[in-house]
Amino acid sequence: MRSREFGLFFTARGIARLGDMMAPVALAAGLIMHGYGAGAVGLAMASMTACFAGFVIFGGVFADRFNARAVMIGADLARVGTQLAMAVLFFSGDVVLWQVCVLSALHGTAGAMFQPGVAGVIPRIADDVQGANASIRTAESAMTLAGPAAAGALVGLTSPGGVYAVHAGTYAVSALCLVLLRLPPRPADDAPPGPAGKGGRGRTFGADLAEGWREFSSRTWMWAVIAVWMVFMVGSWGPTVPLVAAEVVKEYGAGAYGVVNSVMGAGMVVGGLVAMRLRPARPLRAGAVALLGFGAQPAAVGLELPVPAIAGSMAVSGAAMAFWSVMWATSVQTQVPPAALSRVHSYEIAGSIAMLPVGNALAGPAAGAFGVHEVLVFNGALALLSAGALLSVPAIRNLRRADGFRKDPLEASALRTDTPATGRSGEGKTG
Repeated sequence: MRSREFGLFFTARGIARLGDMMAPVALAAGLIMHGYGAGAVGLAMASMTACFAGFVIFGGVFADRFNARAVMIGADLARVGTQLAMAVLFFSGDVVLWQVCVLSALHGTAGAMFQPGVAGVIPRIADDVQGANASIRTAESAMTLAGPAAAGALVGLTSPGGVYAVHAGTYAVSALCLVLLRLPPRPADDAPPGPAGKGGRGRTFGADLAEGWREFSSRTWMWAVIAVWMVFMVGSWGPTVPLVAAEVVKEYGAGAYGVVNSVMGAGMVVGGLVAMRLRPARPLRAGAVALLGFGAQPAAVGLELPVPAIAGSMAVSGAAMAFWSVMWATSVQTQVPPAALSRVHSYEIAGSIAMLPVGNALAGPAAGAFGVHEVLVFNGALALLSAGALLSVPAIRNLRRADGFRKDPLEASALRTDTPATGRSGEGKTG
Protein backbone atom coordinates (compact mmCIF):
# COMPACT_ATOMS: atom_id res chain seq x y z
CA MET A 1 0.00 0.00 0.00
CA ARG A 2 3.05 2.29 0.20
CA SER A 3 3.38 1.97 -3.58
CA ARG A 4 1.66 4.69 -5.58
CA GLU A 5 0.99 2.32 -8.48
CA PHE A 6 -0.49 -0.42 -6.34
CA GLY A 7 -2.54 2.14 -4.44
CA LEU A 8 -4.10 3.33 -7.68
CA PHE A 9 -4.86 -0.20 -8.84
CA PHE A 10 -6.21 -1.15 -5.40
CA THR A 11 -8.55 1.85 -5.51
CA ALA A 12 -9.69 1.00 -9.02
CA ARG A 13 -10.54 -2.58 -8.10
CA GLY A 14 -12.24 -1.68 -4.82
CA ILE A 15 -14.46 1.08 -6.20
CA ALA A 16 -15.44 -0.99 -9.25
CA ARG A 17 -16.34 -3.92 -7.00
CA LEU A 18 -18.59 -1.66 -4.96
CA GLY A 19 -20.53 -0.78 -8.10
CA ASP A 20 -20.65 -4.40 -9.25
CA MET A 21 -22.27 -5.39 -5.96
CA MET A 22 -24.85 -2.62 -6.30
CA ALA A 23 -25.95 -3.44 -9.85
CA PRO A 24 -27.80 -6.76 -9.21
CA VAL A 25 -30.00 -5.07 -6.60
CA ALA A 26 -30.87 -2.28 -9.05
CA LEU A 27 -31.56 -4.74 -11.86
CA ALA A 28 -33.86 -6.96 -9.81
CA ALA A 29 -35.68 -4.06 -8.15
CA GLY A 30 -36.01 -2.12 -11.39
CA LEU A 31 -37.44 -4.96 -13.46
CA ILE A 32 -39.85 -6.06 -10.75
CA MET A 33 -41.02 -2.46 -10.22
CA HIS A 34 -41.83 -2.29 -13.93
CA GLY A 35 -43.91 -5.44 -13.96
CA TYR A 36 -41.36 -8.11 -14.85
CA GLY A 37 -40.76 -11.30 -12.89
CA ALA A 38 -37.83 -13.41 -11.73
CA GLY A 39 -37.51 -14.97 -15.19
CA ALA A 40 -36.77 -11.57 -16.71
CA VAL A 41 -34.15 -10.86 -14.05
CA GLY A 42 -32.51 -14.20 -14.78
CA LEU A 43 -32.55 -13.55 -18.52
CA ALA A 44 -30.86 -10.17 -18.12
CA MET A 45 -28.19 -11.65 -15.82
CA ALA A 46 -27.67 -14.58 -18.20
CA SER A 47 -27.13 -12.15 -21.09
CA MET A 48 -24.26 -10.55 -19.23
CA THR A 49 -22.73 -13.82 -17.98
CA ALA A 50 -22.93 -15.54 -21.37
CA CYS A 51 -21.17 -12.67 -23.15
CA PHE A 52 -18.52 -12.47 -20.44
CA ALA A 53 -17.79 -16.20 -20.68
CA GLY A 54 -17.92 -16.18 -24.47
CA PHE A 55 -15.56 -13.27 -25.06
CA VAL A 56 -13.12 -13.44 -22.14
CA ILE A 57 -10.68 -15.60 -24.12
CA PHE A 58 -10.47 -12.91 -26.79
CA GLY A 59 -9.93 -10.34 -24.07
CA GLY A 60 -6.86 -12.32 -23.00
CA VAL A 61 -5.39 -12.10 -26.49
CA PHE A 62 -6.01 -8.35 -26.66
CA ALA A 63 -4.40 -7.80 -23.25
CA ASP A 64 -1.26 -9.75 -24.22
CA ARG A 65 -1.11 -8.54 -27.82
CA PHE A 66 -1.57 -4.84 -27.14
CA ASN A 67 -1.28 -2.52 -24.14
CA ALA A 68 -3.20 -4.25 -21.33
CA ARG A 69 -3.71 -1.01 -19.41
CA ALA A 70 -5.18 0.73 -22.48
CA VAL A 71 -7.53 -2.21 -23.09
CA MET A 72 -8.70 -2.07 -19.47
CA ILE A 73 -9.28 1.71 -19.65
CA GLY A 74 -11.29 1.26 -22.85
CA ALA A 75 -13.37 -1.47 -21.21
CA ASP A 76 -14.06 0.73 -18.18
CA LEU A 77 -15.17 3.61 -20.40
CA ALA A 78 -17.43 1.26 -22.36
CA ARG A 79 -19.03 0.16 -19.08
CA VAL A 80 -19.53 3.80 -18.09
CA GLY A 81 -21.58 4.07 -21.29
CA THR A 82 -23.65 0.92 -20.75
CA GLN A 83 -24.50 1.80 -17.15
CA LEU A 84 -25.41 5.39 -18.00
CA ALA A 85 -27.72 4.01 -20.71
CA MET A 86 -29.29 1.70 -18.11
CA ALA A 87 -29.75 4.69 -15.80
CA VAL A 88 -31.53 6.63 -18.55
CA LEU A 89 -33.71 3.60 -19.31
CA PHE A 90 -34.89 3.23 -15.71
CA PHE A 91 -35.23 6.98 -15.12
CA SER A 92 -37.46 7.25 -18.21
CA GLY A 93 -39.90 4.67 -16.90
CA ASP A 94 -40.11 3.01 -20.33
CA VAL A 95 -38.25 -0.21 -19.51
CA VAL A 96 -38.15 -2.74 -22.36
CA LEU A 97 -36.67 -6.13 -21.52
CA TRP A 98 -34.80 -6.68 -24.77
CA GLN A 99 -33.06 -3.33 -24.35
CA VAL A 100 -32.01 -4.27 -20.82
CA CYS A 101 -30.67 -7.59 -22.13
CA VAL A 102 -28.70 -5.90 -24.94
CA LEU A 103 -27.11 -3.43 -22.53
CA SER A 104 -26.35 -6.28 -20.12
CA ALA A 105 -24.70 -8.23 -22.95
CA LEU A 106 -22.56 -5.23 -23.91
CA HIS A 107 -21.62 -4.76 -20.26
CA GLY A 108 -20.56 -8.41 -20.02
CA THR A 109 -18.51 -8.14 -23.21
CA ALA A 110 -16.68 -5.08 -21.86
CA GLY A 111 -16.01 -6.97 -18.63
CA ALA A 112 -14.53 -9.81 -20.69
CA MET A 113 -12.10 -7.34 -22.26
CA PHE A 114 -11.13 -5.95 -18.85
CA GLN A 115 -10.67 -8.99 -16.63
CA PRO A 116 -7.73 -10.82 -18.31
CA GLY A 117 -5.50 -7.77 -17.93
CA VAL A 118 -5.81 -7.87 -14.13
CA ALA A 119 -3.57 -10.93 -13.84
CA GLY A 120 -0.83 -9.30 -15.93
CA VAL A 121 -0.87 -5.98 -14.09
CA ILE A 122 -0.48 -7.21 -10.50
CA PRO A 123 2.97 -8.87 -10.90
CA ARG A 124 4.27 -5.72 -12.61
CA ILE A 125 3.29 -3.34 -9.79
CA ALA A 126 3.82 -5.52 -6.71
CA ASP A 127 6.93 -7.36 -5.59
CA ASP A 128 4.77 -9.27 -3.10
CA VAL A 129 2.21 -10.82 -5.47
CA GLN A 130 0.43 -12.83 -2.79
CA GLY A 131 0.14 -9.82 -0.50
CA ALA A 132 -1.23 -7.76 -3.39
CA ASN A 133 -3.83 -10.40 -4.25
CA ALA A 134 -4.85 -10.75 -0.60
CA SER A 135 -5.16 -6.97 -0.17
CA ILE A 136 -7.36 -6.66 -3.25
CA ARG A 137 -9.44 -9.67 -2.23
CA THR A 138 -9.98 -8.22 1.25
CA ALA A 139 -11.12 -4.89 -0.22
CA GLU A 140 -13.45 -6.65 -2.65
CA SER A 141 -14.92 -8.68 0.21
CA ALA A 142 -15.60 -5.49 2.16
CA MET A 143 -17.33 -4.03 -0.90
CA THR A 144 -19.44 -7.21 -1.09
CA LEU A 145 -20.79 -6.23 2.30
CA ALA A 146 -21.31 -2.55 1.50
CA GLY A 147 -22.60 -2.72 -2.09
CA PRO A 148 -26.05 -4.30 -1.65
CA ALA A 149 -26.82 -2.14 1.38
CA ALA A 150 -25.84 1.03 -0.49
CA ALA A 151 -27.91 -0.02 -3.49
CA GLY A 152 -30.96 -0.68 -1.34
CA ALA A 153 -30.68 2.78 0.22
CA LEU A 154 -30.27 4.45 -3.18
CA VAL A 155 -33.26 2.64 -4.66
CA GLY A 156 -35.34 3.93 -1.77
CA LEU A 157 -34.06 7.52 -2.07
CA THR A 158 -34.06 7.80 -5.86
CA SER A 159 -34.79 4.86 -8.18
CA PRO A 160 -32.90 1.96 -9.78
CA GLY A 161 -31.69 4.50 -12.31
CA GLY A 162 -29.85 6.33 -9.53
CA VAL A 163 -27.96 3.14 -8.65
CA TYR A 164 -26.91 2.68 -12.26
CA ALA A 165 -25.72 6.29 -12.43
CA VAL A 166 -23.53 5.69 -9.38
CA HIS A 167 -22.33 2.42 -10.90
CA ALA A 168 -21.23 4.28 -14.04
CA GLY A 169 -19.35 6.67 -11.77
CA THR A 170 -17.44 3.83 -10.13
CA TYR A 171 -16.16 2.74 -13.55
CA ALA A 172 -15.18 6.32 -14.33
CA VAL A 173 -13.10 6.42 -11.13
CA SER A 174 -11.55 3.06 -12.05
CA ALA A 175 -10.65 4.34 -15.52
CA LEU A 176 -9.10 7.49 -14.05
CA CYS A 177 -6.95 5.44 -11.66
CA LEU A 178 -5.75 3.32 -14.57
CA VAL A 179 -4.96 6.43 -16.63
CA LEU A 180 -2.76 7.66 -13.76
CA LEU A 181 -1.16 4.23 -13.34
CA ARG A 182 2.38 3.91 -14.70
CA LEU A 183 3.47 0.36 -15.41
CA PRO A 184 7.18 -0.51 -15.60
CA PRO A 185 8.33 -1.42 -19.11
CA ARG A 186 8.34 -5.08 -20.01
CA PRO A 187 11.74 -6.73 -20.37
CA ALA A 188 12.61 -7.53 -23.98
CA ASP A 189 12.11 -11.28 -23.51
CA ASP A 190 8.64 -10.72 -22.11
CA ALA A 191 7.39 -8.59 -25.00
CA PRO A 192 3.81 -9.21 -26.08
CA PRO A 193 3.24 -11.70 -28.90
CA GLY A 194 1.43 -9.41 -31.33
CA PRO A 195 2.72 -7.46 -34.35
CA ALA A 196 4.67 -5.06 -32.15
CA GLY A 197 6.20 -7.79 -30.05
CA LYS A 198 8.54 -10.69 -30.50
CA GLY A 199 6.00 -12.57 -32.59
CA GLY A 200 6.69 -10.38 -35.60
CA ARG A 201 4.31 -8.97 -38.19
CA GLY A 202 3.27 -12.43 -39.38
CA ARG A 203 1.76 -13.36 -36.03
CA THR A 204 -2.02 -13.84 -36.28
CA PHE A 205 -4.77 -13.49 -33.72
CA GLY A 206 -5.50 -17.21 -34.04
CA ALA A 207 -1.85 -18.07 -33.41
CA ASP A 208 -1.90 -16.00 -30.22
CA LEU A 209 -5.06 -17.79 -29.13
CA ALA A 210 -3.51 -21.19 -29.83
CA GLU A 211 -0.33 -20.29 -27.95
CA GLY A 212 -2.40 -19.29 -24.93
CA TRP A 213 -4.13 -22.67 -25.03
CA ARG A 214 -0.76 -24.48 -25.24
CA GLU A 215 0.50 -22.56 -22.21
CA PHE A 216 -2.69 -23.45 -20.32
CA SER A 217 -2.93 -27.12 -21.32
CA SER A 218 0.79 -27.82 -20.76
CA ARG A 219 0.40 -27.20 -17.01
CA THR A 220 -1.20 -30.23 -15.43
CA TRP A 221 -1.85 -28.45 -12.14
CA MET A 222 -3.81 -25.73 -13.96
CA TRP A 223 -6.10 -27.74 -16.21
CA ALA A 224 -6.66 -30.30 -13.45
CA VAL A 225 -7.89 -27.56 -11.09
CA ILE A 226 -10.25 -26.24 -13.76
CA ALA A 227 -11.57 -29.74 -14.49
CA VAL A 228 -12.37 -30.28 -10.80
CA TRP A 229 -13.78 -26.77 -10.57
CA MET A 230 -16.23 -27.38 -13.40
CA VAL A 231 -17.66 -30.40 -11.54
CA PHE A 232 -17.74 -28.34 -8.34
CA MET A 233 -19.68 -25.57 -10.09
CA VAL A 234 -22.29 -27.92 -11.54
CA GLY A 235 -22.82 -30.09 -8.46
CA SER A 236 -22.09 -27.83 -5.50
CA TRP A 237 -21.61 -24.08 -5.83
CA GLY A 238 -24.09 -23.53 -8.69
CA PRO A 239 -27.10 -25.16 -6.96
CA THR A 240 -26.08 -23.97 -3.48
CA VAL A 241 -26.46 -20.22 -4.14
CA PRO A 242 -30.14 -20.15 -5.20
CA LEU A 243 -31.22 -23.00 -2.90
CA VAL A 244 -29.64 -21.48 0.22
CA ALA A 245 -31.20 -18.11 -0.60
CA ALA A 246 -34.66 -19.56 -1.17
CA GLU A 247 -34.59 -21.86 1.86
CA VAL A 248 -33.26 -19.32 4.37
CA VAL A 249 -35.75 -16.66 3.23
CA LYS A 250 -38.60 -19.19 3.35
CA GLU A 251 -37.78 -20.59 6.80
CA TYR A 252 -36.31 -17.61 8.62
CA GLY A 253 -37.19 -14.49 6.59
CA ALA A 254 -35.35 -12.02 4.36
CA GLY A 255 -33.76 -10.33 7.37
CA ALA A 256 -32.06 -13.53 8.44
CA TYR A 257 -30.75 -14.06 4.93
CA GLY A 258 -29.29 -10.56 4.94
CA VAL A 259 -27.58 -11.24 8.25
CA VAL A 260 -26.02 -14.56 7.21
CA ASN A 261 -24.87 -13.01 3.92
CA SER A 262 -23.17 -10.22 5.85
CA VAL A 263 -21.49 -12.78 8.09
CA MET A 264 -20.25 -14.58 4.98
CA GLY A 265 -18.77 -11.31 3.73
CA ALA A 266 -17.03 -10.86 7.07
CA GLY A 267 -15.63 -14.36 6.72
CA MET A 268 -14.28 -13.44 3.29
CA VAL A 269 -12.50 -10.46 4.80
CA VAL A 270 -10.92 -12.72 7.43
CA GLY A 271 -9.86 -15.21 4.74
CA GLY A 272 -8.19 -12.44 2.77
CA LEU A 273 -6.36 -11.16 5.85
CA VAL A 274 -5.11 -14.66 6.69
CA ALA A 275 -3.90 -15.07 3.10
CA MET A 276 -1.99 -11.82 3.48
CA ARG A 277 0.07 -13.30 6.32
CA LEU A 278 0.24 -17.05 5.72
CA ARG A 279 2.83 -18.04 3.06
CA PRO A 280 2.59 -21.82 2.51
CA ALA A 281 5.36 -23.52 0.53
CA ARG A 282 2.68 -25.37 -1.47
CA PRO A 283 -0.09 -22.79 -1.91
CA LEU A 284 -2.61 -24.92 -3.81
CA ARG A 285 -2.37 -27.67 -1.21
CA ALA A 286 -3.11 -25.13 1.53
CA GLY A 287 -5.91 -23.61 -0.54
CA ALA A 288 -7.52 -27.01 -1.18
CA VAL A 289 -7.42 -27.82 2.54
CA ALA A 290 -9.14 -24.50 3.26
CA LEU A 291 -11.70 -25.26 0.55
CA LEU A 292 -12.99 -28.14 2.68
CA GLY A 293 -14.78 -25.43 4.66
CA PHE A 294 -17.08 -24.48 1.77
CA GLY A 295 -19.21 -27.57 2.34
CA ALA A 296 -20.32 -26.21 5.73
CA GLN A 297 -22.63 -23.67 4.06
CA PRO A 298 -25.01 -25.97 2.13
CA ALA A 299 -24.78 -28.71 4.77
CA ALA A 300 -25.89 -26.38 7.58
CA VAL A 301 -28.98 -25.26 5.65
CA GLY A 302 -29.70 -28.79 4.42
CA LEU A 303 -29.57 -30.14 7.98
CA GLU A 304 -31.97 -27.38 9.11
CA LEU A 305 -29.61 -25.98 11.74
CA PRO A 306 -30.60 -22.79 13.60
CA VAL A 307 -29.70 -19.37 12.22
CA PRO A 308 -26.56 -18.86 14.41
CA ALA A 309 -25.14 -22.17 13.14
CA ILE A 310 -25.97 -21.24 9.55
CA ALA A 311 -24.27 -17.87 10.04
CA GLY A 312 -21.17 -19.62 11.41
CA SER A 313 -21.11 -21.97 8.43
CA MET A 314 -21.39 -19.01 6.05
CA ALA A 315 -18.42 -17.33 7.76
CA VAL A 316 -16.34 -20.50 7.39
CA SER A 317 -17.41 -20.84 3.76
CA GLY A 318 -16.54 -17.22 2.95
CA ALA A 319 -13.12 -17.47 4.60
CA ALA A 320 -12.41 -20.72 2.73
CA MET A 321 -13.28 -19.27 -0.67
CA ALA A 322 -11.30 -16.08 -0.09
CA PHE A 323 -8.18 -17.96 1.01
CA TRP A 324 -8.40 -20.38 -1.93
CA SER A 325 -8.88 -17.56 -4.44
CA VAL A 326 -5.72 -15.79 -3.23
CA MET A 327 -3.65 -18.99 -3.37
CA TRP A 328 -4.95 -19.74 -6.87
CA ALA A 329 -4.51 -16.24 -8.29
CA THR A 330 -0.99 -15.99 -6.87
CA SER A 331 -0.02 -19.38 -8.32
CA VAL A 332 -1.25 -18.42 -11.79
CA GLN A 333 0.44 -15.02 -11.73
CA THR A 334 3.81 -16.34 -10.54
CA GLN A 335 4.02 -19.59 -12.51
CA VAL A 336 2.98 -18.42 -16.00
CA PRO A 337 5.31 -16.40 -18.29
CA PRO A 338 4.24 -12.73 -18.33
CA ALA A 339 3.97 -12.63 -22.14
CA ALA A 340 1.15 -15.23 -22.04
CA LEU A 341 -0.34 -14.49 -18.64
CA SER A 342 -3.47 -12.65 -19.75
CA ARG A 343 -4.37 -15.35 -22.27
CA VAL A 344 -3.82 -18.15 -19.76
CA HIS A 345 -5.85 -16.21 -17.20
CA SER A 346 -8.69 -15.84 -19.69
CA TYR A 347 -8.79 -19.61 -20.31
CA GLU A 348 -8.96 -20.36 -16.59
CA ILE A 349 -11.67 -17.73 -16.08
CA ALA A 350 -13.76 -19.19 -18.91
CA GLY A 351 -13.36 -22.69 -17.50
CA SER A 352 -14.12 -21.56 -13.96
CA ILE A 353 -17.43 -19.91 -14.74
CA ALA A 354 -18.62 -21.98 -17.71
CA MET A 355 -20.55 -24.45 -15.57
CA LEU A 356 -21.96 -21.96 -13.04
CA PRO A 357 -25.14 -21.18 -15.06
CA VAL A 358 -25.66 -24.93 -15.55
CA GLY A 359 -25.47 -25.49 -11.79
CA ASN A 360 -27.88 -22.58 -11.19
CA ALA A 361 -30.33 -24.02 -13.71
CA LEU A 362 -30.17 -27.52 -12.20
CA ALA A 363 -31.02 -26.29 -8.69
CA GLY A 364 -34.78 -26.18 -9.23
CA PRO A 365 -35.22 -29.51 -11.05
CA ALA A 366 -32.92 -31.30 -8.58
CA ALA A 367 -34.78 -29.89 -5.57
CA GLY A 368 -38.08 -30.89 -7.13
CA ALA A 369 -36.89 -34.44 -7.80
CA PHE A 370 -35.01 -35.15 -4.55
CA GLY A 371 -35.97 -32.44 -2.06
CA VAL A 372 -34.25 -29.16 -1.15
CA HIS A 373 -32.60 -30.42 2.04
CA GLU A 374 -31.31 -33.60 0.39
CA VAL A 375 -29.79 -31.65 -2.49
CA LEU A 376 -28.09 -29.19 -0.13
CA VAL A 377 -26.56 -32.00 1.93
CA PHE A 378 -25.33 -33.53 -1.33
CA ASN A 379 -23.86 -30.14 -2.34
CA GLY A 380 -21.92 -30.07 0.94
CA ALA A 381 -20.64 -33.61 0.44
CA LEU A 382 -19.58 -32.86 -3.14
CA ALA A 383 -17.67 -29.79 -1.93
CA LEU A 384 -15.65 -32.08 0.36
CA LEU A 385 -15.07 -34.52 -2.49
CA SER A 386 -13.97 -31.68 -4.78
CA ALA A 387 -11.38 -30.48 -2.26
CA GLY A 388 -10.24 -34.08 -1.86
CA ALA A 389 -9.94 -34.44 -5.65
CA LEU A 390 -7.69 -31.36 -5.76
CA LEU A 391 -5.48 -32.84 -3.05
CA SER A 392 -5.33 -36.20 -4.84
CA VAL A 393 -3.58 -34.77 -7.92
CA PRO A 394 0.21 -34.72 -7.35
CA ALA A 395 0.75 -31.79 -9.73
CA ILE A 396 -1.66 -29.69 -7.64
CA ARG A 397 -0.71 -30.63 -4.11
CA ASN A 398 3.05 -30.59 -4.83
CA LEU A 399 3.19 -27.29 -6.75
CA ARG A 400 5.71 -25.22 -4.85
CA ARG A 401 5.52 -21.56 -4.16
CA ALA A 402 7.28 -19.39 -6.75
CA ASP A 403 8.47 -15.81 -6.50
CA GLY A 404 7.40 -15.18 -10.08
CA PHE A 405 9.35 -14.05 -13.11
CA ARG A 406 12.34 -11.73 -13.08
CA LYS A 407 11.58 -8.05 -13.54
CA ASP A 408 15.22 -7.31 -14.32
CA PRO A 409 15.72 -7.40 -18.12
CA LEU A 410 19.02 -9.26 -17.58
CA GLU A 411 17.10 -12.04 -15.81
CA ALA A 412 13.92 -11.96 -17.88
CA SER A 413 13.86 -15.61 -18.87
CA ALA A 414 10.80 -17.33 -17.47
CA LEU A 415 11.12 -19.47 -14.37
CA ARG A 416 10.00 -22.93 -15.43
CA THR A 417 7.45 -25.09 -13.66
CA ASP A 418 7.70 -28.79 -12.86
CA THR A 419 11.45 -28.92 -13.58
CA PRO A 420 12.23 -32.58 -14.45
CA ALA A 421 15.55 -32.69 -12.64
CA THR A 422 14.19 -31.64 -9.28
CA GLY A 423 10.43 -31.92 -9.46
CA ARG A 424 10.29 -28.42 -8.00
CA SER A 425 8.42 -25.59 -9.63
CA GLY A 426 9.59 -22.02 -9.92
CA GLU A 427 13.27 -22.84 -10.51
CA GLY A 428 15.02 -21.40 -13.54
CA LYS A 429 18.56 -21.04 -14.78
CA THR A 430 19.39 -18.59 -12.01
CA GLY A 431 17.70 -20.71 -9.30
